[in-house]
Amino acid sequence: MQRIGVFVCHCGSNIAATVDVKKVVEIIAKEPGVVHAEDYQYMCSEAGQSRIQEAIREKNLTGVVVCSCSPRMHEATFRKAAEKAGLNPYMVEIANIREHCSWIHKDMQEATEKAVILARAAVAKVNLNAPLQPGESQVTKRALIIGGGIAGIQTALDIADAGYEVDIVEKTPSIGGRMSQLDKTFPTLDCSACILTPKMVEAAAHEKINIYTYSEVEKVAGFVGDFTVDIRKKARSVNMDKCTGCGVCQEKCPSKKIPNEFNRGLNNRSAIYTPFAQAIPNVPVIDREHCLKFKTGKCGVCSKVCQAGAIDYDQQDEIVTQKYGAIVVATGFDTIKLDKYDEYAYSQSKDVITSLELERIMNAAGPTKGHLERLSDGKAPKEIVFIQCVGSRCSDDRGKPYCSKICCMYTAKHAMLIRDKYPDTNVTVFYIDVRTPGKNFDEFYRRAVEQYSVNYIKGQVGKVIPQPDGTLLVQGSDLLDNKQIFKKADMVVLATAIEPNPDVRKIATMLTASIDTNNFLTEAHAKLRPVESPTAGIFLSGVCQGPKDIPETVAQAGAAAVKAIGLLAKDKLTTNPCTARSDELLCNGCSTCANVCPYGAISYEEKQVNDHGIRETRRVAVVNTALCQGCGACTVACPSGAMDLQGFSNRQIIAEVDAICR
Repeated sequence: MQRIGVFVCHCGSNIAATVDVKKVVEIIAKEPGVVHAEDYQYMCSEAGQSRIQEAIREKNLTGVVVCSCSPRMHEATFRKAAEKAGLNPYMVEIANIREHCSWIHKDMQEATEKAVILARAAVAKVNLNAPLQPGESQVTKRALIIGGGIAGIQTALDIADAGYEVDIVEKTPSIGGRMSQLDKTFPTLDCSACILTPKMVEAAAHEKINIYTYSEVEKVAGFVGDFTVDIRKKARSVNMDKCTGCGVCQEKCPSKKIPNEFNRGLNNRSAIYTPFAQAIPNVPVIDREHCLKFKTGKCGVCSKVCQAGAIDYDQQDEIVTQKYGAIVVATGFDTIKLDKYDEYAYSQSKDVITSLELERIMNAAGPTKGHLERLSDGKAPKEIVFIQCVGSRCSDDRGKPYCSKICCMYTAKHAMLIRDKYPDTNVTVFYIDVRTPGKNFDEFYRRAVEQYSVNYIKGQVGKVIPQPDGTLLVQGSDLLDNKQIFKKADMVVLATAIEPNPDVRKIATMLTASIDTNNFLTEAHAKLRPVESPTAGIFLSGVCQGPKDIPETVAQAGAAAVKAIGLLAKDKLTTNPCTARSDELLCNGCSTCANVCPYGAISYEEKQVNDHGIRETRRVAVVNTALCQGCGACTVACPSGAMDLQGFSNRQIIAEVDAICR
């Protein structure tokens, strides 16, 4: 029998306000194996930890139960305290009586009874605990950045500046991401390309950064410090070493009616193309789906006009396998599709556009060379209506329940730019609420109203109706004056909700990273670990984690880089000893556990087994403890009960259940 000490924390009033802490101590002190029980206001404080250490030494404790907050918060704290007192850290168990008890109950008697039950279950588990010893694993001093937008570029630069090798994988032909499509940025109204392009050039020129464009992550295996990643380099059909970026091939290409993705389909591009003028690398890609050479085998114009001989129609996809110590996800965002919002006539009129399409129209390199004009007839609009929260803050299943965070600001930016360049154009904004929480953001919005005379109407638009004369009738409501509004407009701009890049779910599955109901990657802890995934060694950068603007994205990119550098700076990592173990006498070699293991930690070997005096060769499961992450999937799946998890054995789990049901 263990000699167990139980320590119950008040957590100020977080626990003590709902749980009778003294009563919990009184009852739990009578449990089998418990030789010491006490309470203290803040167990995680230095004084609280000292009390635990003193009790371990004075009472010769062999196990400790701390009844406090979530083990995600302070399990490491209490384990270190116990280790300093000479106790194996894996003989410490946390009973979560805050999140699982006091925070969800209002009745003190009910909460106290549950706290006792949780403490009793923890005591039962510690009685069956055994000291565990962590192992060590090597750290590969190289980082992978998935996504080449501003978040990925900034993260890569920060890691590379610290002296570590970095690979950026970007699925499009150029790095730059969504920011490369913007004209100006709020709240300073400076040129987006002027900020981004130097960063792109710096990343391309950095000796520690290797860029894989037109590439995708195909497979991820391994664990923190030692990931093995397969990267598919898609065939560009252009030799990057030979190409000079002269652009003659694009000029001469006869296939020029392909919607230009970079300009959001507002104009066309050729089958061989470079996404935009400042693209890095400045090497075109052949779109094989639309190229006449690949469709009919009869063209080949680009090959004939290329003086450098860079065109290579026979080029094939290439798989690059590389090892990494840390992975940063920076997959960015896209705007939602408007299929379900036909009331705004987006599919009926060319003059109903999204805010991102307006960005391209107002950009000097855009489809209209920076001139604000209607796409239907090329005329300059005199009345423009902006509609906010299209797909954001939706109570139905058409859109997103969250606020997209950036829309209020970029609409104010658009309104100011239009009024500044075209002062005779009237701008009206229909909004639900104006949200401007950032530094100098509210002042920016006030400038739009006061200095540029933008008309803000608090109310929602019910319908946009195309008129026979080519104008648009906007039917909305003014909630402040409590009246219906019918307003004629030449152009309507929809501030559409943003959502994570569609590829993020596939990436999350490969990385075994957590994802929420809106497909944003979930951080390990919203306050304490905001740029770390719950999966060790995976870090989050930019909008893949949640809606944010450029300054916040760059700040998070730096934070993710620092976390990754902290990992790469280590030569070795301490591995979790709570790993699976196979009982060779029970294992029947069925491979079920290997099939469900997400980390590829289980293999099979032919071994000599002595089964009650009978020696025979059997096919048995062998666990690679360096790869095993202790998820427990194998123990559940094993039909013969041969697989067990150290620190969370079947006996321990059953003992906890018995204690709860007692």
